[in-house]
Amino acid sequence: QLLEAKASLSLAQTQHALQLQQAKAQINNMVPKKQFEQLQNTLREEQCKTQQLQESLQQQAEQTCRQLVRTQEEHEHLLQAAVEQAEGLEHSLRNAEAVLAERAAQLRDAQAQLSRNKLLIEDLRGENRRFAMALQAAELKQKSMEEKNQLLEEQASALKQLIGKITPASLS
Repeated sequence: QLLEAKASLSLAQTQHALQLQQAKAQINNMVPKKQFEQLQNTLREEQCKTQQLQESLQQQAEQTCRQLVRTQEEHEHLLQAAVEQAEGLEHSLRNAEAVLAERAAQLRDAQAQLSRNKLLIEDLRGENRRFAMALQAAELKQKSMEEKNQLLEEQASALKQLIGKITPASLS
């Protein structure tokens, strides 16, 4: 629009200059007064139109400048917001990476602890088997001892009976 307005202004100025030259030529050629006045009126009208076009062009240029400034400010604001958002995302990413690294270390520690626990469990199972075998041997020994004890009790009882029978016979 600005370029169109400039072109219109330039065209109007050119026409105005042509008309002015024509008017001067006609004056030089003894233009009648009525025609001279018409040309003068036309010149004033063209000057008025030119002035209006210049003012309109100036207003459009000022409006365009203000709009460009607003647009530039908006773009700067959007760019700043995008930069801040990118910085925030970068900070969040660094935090997430740190948390992931910490979790990975924890998982490695847990894996190592699990391996140690498996070894301990295997050791405990072996020890448990040895205790079970020892317990079984102890139970067998206890059973054997109980059987021997039972046999001894039976022998003791038989001896008591025998002593009970022998004692009255020896007293008489």
